[in-house]
Amino acid sequence: MIVSVSRRTDIPALYAEWFINRLHEQFVYVRNPFNKNAISRISLAPNDVDCLVFWTKNPEPLIQYLPQLCAYPFYVLCTITGYGRDIEHNVPSAQTVIESLCKLSDAIGKKRTIWRYDPILISNTCTVEYHIRQFSYILSCLHSKIETCVISFFDYYDSCKKKIVDSSVREPTIEEIEQIAEHFSQLAKKYGIKIQTCAEQYDLEKYGIKHGSCIDGELIEQITGKKVQARKDTYQRSLCQCVESVDIGEYNTCSHDCVYCYANKNIELAKQALANHNPQSPLLIGAVLSTDIIRNRK
Repeated sequence: MIVSVSRRTDIPALYAEWFINRLHEQFVYVRNPFNKNAISRISLAPNDVDCLVFWTKNPEPLIQYLPQLCAYPFYVLCTITGYGRDIEHNVPSAQTVIESLCKLSDAIGKKRTIWRYDPILISNTCTVEYHIRQFSYILSCLHSKIETCVISFFDYYDSCKKKIVDSSVREPTIEEIEQIAEHFSQLAKKYGIKIQTCAEQYDLEKYGIKHGSCIDGELIEQITGKKVQARKDTYQRSLCQCVESVDIGEYNTCSHDCVYCYANKNIELAKQALANHNPQSPLLIGAVLSTDIIRNRK
């Protein structure tokens, strides 16, 4: 089983202690997002976990727990865009996260340290030129610490509409995507870094940018030395090439408060979730209720 930690919230940045407690007890409870009284019991025993895949905007809180992860194959996807507080309200500065990612890479190796520059959105201040400057700067800091960069372009989810105050924020046009891809490709070649897209409809192979996957079966095979039998994850978007995994996060629990986030409706729900978080609980948020039905996840 591949465990996603997590597409739904930033567990490494906000709930690292809880996750390590779950590894110690070797199981976790996850509420079904569509049926709140249904809970899955997911084994985290080392023999049941093929790989852990971490998603984060700040790996620093996880670094102190690296010794506790030694029984598990894992890698880390870390997003650094450098957007301002108007877009990523509570995310640490790009420089802070760059320093943490470099520290992480030194500890676990650059194959297992992947930089995400996404989503790429356009506004009056976040122009094509802005993205080229940001990408160039971040890559110049990270190039010796990573092998791969994942990019994707902004999709305007319904959940974003109330959070985006700046009316100029929009999806890039195909012309802007082509410009960005061409410049990013040139910069990546300069530093010997591979760029791949995530769940994108655009064919950018003429720039040397291939479609990729974040939960990557080939990478997991390289890390573990074992053949991955997983299929494409049918629960993700049709363009997503990730292999199937079990996600242990919960929606509306991330306090980063990014305006483009599909997993959070608003910051008040996230604050309420944090207030109901107990690092000792088998659930990320709250406690098991008498009306809950718990089933083992096969």
